[in-house]
Amino acid sequence: MSETDTIPESESTDADESEGRGERVRRYANYAVLLVLGVLAFVAVIQLYLSVSNAIRTWIEPEYRSLFQAAFNLVVLLAAGLGISYQLRRLYG
Repeated sequence: MSETDTIPESESTDADESEGRGERVRRYANYAVLLVLGVLAFVAVIQLYLSVSNAIRTWIEPEYRSLFQAAFNLVVLLAAGLGISYQLRRLYG
């Protein structure tokens, strides 16, 4: 045998296929995690938004309500953006 001899294709492709299959499973699992987190975040944000809106109407004077509502919406948006950004970095990064 010389140094130019290579591993038969059947052996190398089996190893490549198992590595590729594992990588695909990991990618699909990350997509599933992203989807589940997105649905949970959507439901939680809707419920939280409604609850905070009620609390703002109850406790905050009318002239300051829109300011508090905007601040709360900004905090929710930033938190969701951070979570989505983190998950996308895991998928593509």
